[in-house]
Amino acid sequence: MNAAVTPLVRPIRVAEYPAEVALLDAAYGAGPYAAELAGDPEWERSVSDVAGRDADGQVIVVEEAGRLLGAASVLRPESSHAKLASTGEAELRLVAVDPNAQGRGIGEALVRAGLEVALGWGRSTLRLDTGVRNPAQRLYARLGFEHTVELDAERTSSGYGESLTYRYALQDREDVRVRLIRDEEISEVSELVLAAYRDDYPHLAADYLADIADVAARAATHFVWVAEDVATGDLLGTVTSPRHREQLTSASEPGEMDIRLLGVSQAARGRGIGALLMRSSVRLAKIRGASRLVLETSPMMESAWRLYERLEFSRLSDRDRSITLASGDELRLLTYGFELMA
Repeated sequence: MNAAVTPLVRPIRVAEYPAEVALLDAAYGAGPYAAELAGDPEWERSVSDVAGRDADGQVIVVEEAGRLLGAASVLRPESSHAKLASTGEAELRLVAVDPNAQGRGIGEALVRAGLEVALGWGRSTLRLDTGVRNPAQRLYARLGFEHTVELDAERTSSGYGESLTYRYALQDREDVRVRLIRDEEISEVSELVLAAYRDDYPHLAADYLADIADVAARAATHFVWVAEDVATGDLLGTVTSPRHREQLTSASEPGEMDIRLLGVSQAARGRGIGALLMRSSVRLAKIRGASRLVLETSPMMESAWRLYERLEFSRLSDRDRSITLASGDELRLLTYGFELMA
């Protein structure tokens, strides 16, 4: 693994459960709380129950040449291993890096990946805690976590010991949540996004509309996000992002993230769903550490590019291009970008 390359985080495999326990023992055994954790039955229960943590959420790892270099557990609040998360939230615990692999960005990559997992679940917040002697608190602050001082005091007064608690907000609204699509929703989202484009832009070519409607293919290779009405469960809109380290279009450059096919159902127009999905896309790009969020639109899609301009996206006119559809029609594409890093 090149130190200049962001470590690739993936879900743990069952065969790696024993190696994850060994990694946690090594990492925390070399840390500032080794003496306090040694022989603690609750600590040993959490460390040894990899299967339980994985079933109650997702254990994620960084692996190199068959060896685990890092691991973390993203937990739902109903997990017996969660300490802070409430209903609708998620918790990041047991972030560990091999002592011999420190300084390679593995811990940061695990925290960013944990945020993305929780966002994909549609959770409102990701919570975590750390010891006051743990230098990881600097990482959490740099990534945008909020230090929840009141919760620190509450936990200390309740006998949990002295620790620092943090939260990262993942949703902008209480009435609508953004999350990853579920398999059983593919047909519904296909109809939603096709209707959004077909009804607003009646002159789009048939092959382009077919691409828009092929949500199943996109969900198999990329990430399809939906906006869901919390009260009714209705799906209100959708947008597509690439998987980490991948790109959807040639408009984006290395280090950037792009999105495609923002669509809002006719019934949800006027509720700010398009803007909500765009803000969530910006959040995902920040979580990934991208330098810019990039998208393409067409001159005919005036309502869309007016939205992007209201959200302070800038025109990247040097990246504009035209594509030839299977029908032979030419489609001109305008490029917009949102700067995420100075």
